[in-house]
Amino acid sequence: MSEYEFDTIIKNVKVVRPDTDTVEHGDIAVAQGQVAQVAPDLDTSLAPEIIDGRGRLAFPGAVDAHQHWGIYNPLNVDVRNESRAAAQGGVTAGLTYMRTGQYYLNKGGSYADFFPEVLSLSQGRAHIDYAYHIAPMQSSHLEELDLLVDKFGVTSFKIFMFYGGYGLHGRSDDQASFLMTPPGERYDLAHFEFVMRALQGVRERHPEIADRLSLSLHCETAEIMSAYTKMVQEEGELTGLAAYSASRPPHSEGLAIAIASYLAHATDLPTINLLHLTSAKAMESAMTMAKAFPHIDFRREVTLAHLVTDIDTGDPVGGKVNPPLRPRADVEALWEHVLAGDIDWVVSDHACCKEEMKFGEDPDDVFLSKSGFGGAEYLLPGLFSEGRRRGLSEAAIARLVSWNPAQRYGLRDKGTIAPGYDADIALLDPDLTWTVKPEDSESLQEYSPLEGLEINGAVTDVFLRGSRIVENGKVVGEPRGVYVRRA
Repeated sequence: MSEYEFDTIIKNVKVVRPDTDTVEHGDIAVAQGQVAQVAPDLDTSLAPEIIDGRGRLAFPGAVDAHQHWGIYNPLNVDVRNESRAAAQGGVTAGLTYMRTGQYYLNKGGSYADFFPEVLSLSQGRAHIDYAYHIAPMQSSHLEELDLLVDKFGVTSFKIFMFYGGYGLHGRSDDQASFLMTPPGERYDLAHFEFVMRALQGVRERHPEIADRLSLSLHCETAEIMSAYTKMVQEEGELTGLAAYSASRPPHSEGLAIAIASYLAHATDLPTINLLHLTSAKAMESAMTMAKAFPHIDFRREVTLAHLVTDIDTGDPVGGKVNPPLRPRADVEALWEHVLAGDIDWVVSDHACCKEEMKFGEDPDDVFLSKSGFGGAEYLLPGLFSEGRRRGLSEAAIARLVSWNPAQRYGLRDKGTIAPGYDADIALLDPDLTWTVKPEDSESLQEYSPLEGLEINGAVTDVFLRGSRIVENGKVVGEPRGVYVRRA
């Protein structure tokens, strides 16, 4: 039996909690991977390891609820390298979207066969804790939802609404080979409805965890996007991110949100997450649907990139992402909703895409490039920097990047700094100012659409369940992250 009461004491920090706007000066005691006590002037003789926080802000480790490990690189490579990048951004838990079909493992078939391979490729490689959202791509997957919940602890599922008639990177009619679905099946509105009905059935069979069984939707309308893409390309007046934004117009988001919301109403599924909303029209639709269907527990997500850059400041091709970066007016509209409390969490939507894959034969043609980019390494400091400038409180930041996603997605031991919770802590120095340079990132991606962005506030140290994984801004130690069962 240890002679010490605690394993570690982190002294002299300003503790940020999601449930109070008061930032408390004090110490954090850690025992067996969890927070044991938060109080001023803890006795240093009670722990063998004493860490001086030097007056920095102690945020709960960020729960980045939207990442894409393995989409453009082998999964085992991304788990190791992109989790290192995430740790740089104060992230201690990441949730990755996973599906069958092209990209990821490039396989179809059942999740009973597919998901164990995902877990095997991930095990022992992550520097942060992790979990997976699963997308039911074919009808047989609906019969596996109980298996995914009961055996693998998966509690969150996804629909990509635009896949029904649009590809990952642009117009495409080749649905079957892209999604690797069985002959004769369609990934369409009917499938989306049946996913909702199946998940609601799982909720009814699992009442004890029903509140954390949710469905997330990428809301864009394929038919609108296909028509506008053709129009923008034929007219040829727009280039770069302006062209891509016009080809996937904001009302495409708004329409898809309305359809998804009514389907949720029709199927009695109350736990709906609207992902990466990008525009004033998307938010208008999301808020309208919340009023129309008050019995549905909508949660609304935005990405850091959509809050800090736009079609004029982002890399003209490297900034291609789905849904697109938008004009500055939409960025300001998103911030109005953030400050009003209408947004539930902020994510990175991290999808490492190296230069050799990102850019097409004509590197200046945005329609030939791949969609998505990294950014988890900027999540907490980026939101802190821009949020503080706009009057967002530290507690609100903790809710947006930690508490809210942790609670919704079933990571019930994470999201705050309080006794009994995992000792996931990110120390942030609010007085350090730095500029985004891709070469400083642990990601394999060689560029960033945020390059040149000045960030006021830097993550200096990060602790995962009490063990330091970032020290003085550098990732340290071997991978300590584990798969989190959430059911």
